[in-house]
Amino acid sequence: MRTTYIKLSVATALLLGIYSCKKREAIGTEYEATADSAAVIVSDSVSSAASMTVKDKQFIKTADINMEVKDVYDATISIEKSVQQLGGFVTKSNLQSNVVSEDTYNTSNKNATLVKKFQTENRMQVRVPTDKLGELLTLINDKKLFLNSRVINAEDVTTNIKYAELEAQRNKKTDDNIAQMKVNKDKVNMSNDNMKEGNQQQLETMDRADLLKYSTVDIYIKEPKLRIAEIAITNTKSIDDQYRFEFLYSAKSAFVEGYYLIQRIIVGLIVIWPLLLIGGVVLFFYKKRKSIKKTHSNISE
Repeated sequence: MRTTYIKLSVATALLLGIYSCKKREAIGTEYEATADSAAVIVSDSVSSAASMTVKDKQFIKTADINMEVKDVYDATISIEKSVQQLGGFVTKSNLQSNVVSEDTYNTSNKNATLVKKFQTENRMQVRVPTDKLGELLTLINDKKLFLNSRVINAEDVTTNIKYAELEAQRNKKTDDNIAQMKVNKDKVNMSNDNMKEGNQQQLETMDRADLLKYSTVDIYIKEPKLRIAEIAITNTKSIDDQYRFEFLYSAKSAFVEGYYLIQRIIVGLIVIWPLLLIGGVVLFFYKKRKSIKKTHSNISE
């Protein structure tokens, strides 16, 4: 009896051990599968929305990216090269440095240092083949320090394309009907209007085809902190002090100016000689009259 009990205990222990091992293997396998799936999701999350395709659907895809990079200039050059390599092109690149402060520090009588604190940013717009949009977004993502936002839009234009085809058929049928009419003023006007509408439809179809072929990506990149530029310049204050006042030159200039002033006064007097002559005559008669009055006054006394 005791021997049978011992055998049952050993068998039970073995079964429990085997079950535990199988369970651990199953859990390990499940964990590995989950980890691998997560890795795939993480690696594909950068471009999955941009690379999405649906059967019998056509999408116009656009993207808007706002992020911070280590060096805006280097990131701009890298993005432009990536766009060209993918068969795209840059439609706008507005790189600029916003100066926050600017101070000048004199280091000697002749030299000084201009210290600028600034932040560089760039607003870009690029066009890239739609099937390369996901690859471009992945390349751009590698340049980021911090991603502020990223928006990817996929506009379904399948029905719009179908409607455009129906409108083209209607336009052609209308043109055939107009052609069967008698030639008159109304026919000319109707034909002209129908042709204008057909041209507009063709233009919209061409624009839509271009948007389907090339995706538009708006990119805003900036540096997270201010940068400092130290520029060697001339000590202008020392130069100003050196030439601020030269006595001999100033005295010579003052003498020359005084000489020209005398000339201008003499010329002015010459110009008004008639007034001086009239004034002299009036003064002469006034004094003469006053002298006569004084003489009469003495005689009366």
